[in-house]
Amino acid sequence: MTTLKDLAELVRAPAALSVPGDTLAGGAQNLGPAVSSVCLYWAGMALNDYADRELDAKERPERPIPSGRVAPGQALALATGLTGAGLALAAVTGGRRRLAVALPLAAAVWAYDLKLKDTPAGPAAMAAARGLDVLLGGGPGAVPAAAALTVHTWGITTLSRGEVHGASPALLGGALAATTVATAVSALPAPGEGRAARIARLGLTAAYAGLVGRAQVRAARRGDAPSVRAAVGAGILGMLPLQAAFTARRGRLATAAALAAVHPAARALSRKVSPT
Repeated sequence: MTTLKDLAELVRAPAALSVPGDTLAGGAQNLGPAVSSVCLYWAGMALNDYADRELDAKERPERPIPSGRVAPGQALALATGLTGAGLALAAVTGGRRRLAVALPLAAAVWAYDLKLKDTPAGPAAMAAARGLDVLLGGGPGAVPAAAALTVHTWGITTLSRGEVHGASPALLGGALAATTVATAVSALPAPGEGRAARIARLGLTAAYAGLVGRAQVRAARRGDAPSVRAAVGAGILGMLPLQAAFTARRGRLATAAALAAVHPAARALSRKVSPT
């Protein structure tokens, strides 16, 4: 019988803690877009394992579907239901304008999982989905945050291709370059930014660079699959301080602090349910 723990593992539940910050960094004023975003993210995770079930049976047999804990049909139904819920929430909380962003976001998620993942276009598709997720927030001036998280996601997605057999220097170098670019964009000042916001933004940007960059440098030294998986996990959770930096850039310091505070909890949960 499938349990809630099995479903939580299927959708990588702890990794979803990295999602609400997208819409907040993009200027959302309430949690409606964030809930929509989480639904679409979980849909993508369930669909990912549905699409990869035959490959996982060989390379990662411990995952919910190949281990027999979740049936393929259950995973597909869950992905479909969560996608519908995400789109409905986008429409309810933001009308046609937000739905106009949510629809291509959902399309990018499904295209990535079912067709593009193992093609050269795969990382770009995943990065585009993350950028659209930031834009789902709908706030003015969301482009810098969307750009930074798009580049970051491209780097992490590219690096994830070495999770099973290890990563080449080219993959690791690309991930480090993406982290450097995202850091540089986050370090740019905002027009009219106050002193407190600037200090918070720079501190959070440094935390992001340290958490993600350190794990990537460690993976570059070793090159083996476990260190690459650790770097990918650090990259997923490292989105939190990056999102917090852009939220602080908007002067929303309390919200930025709350996002940053989620990181330790997400890291603890990831020890029980893998985010990758």
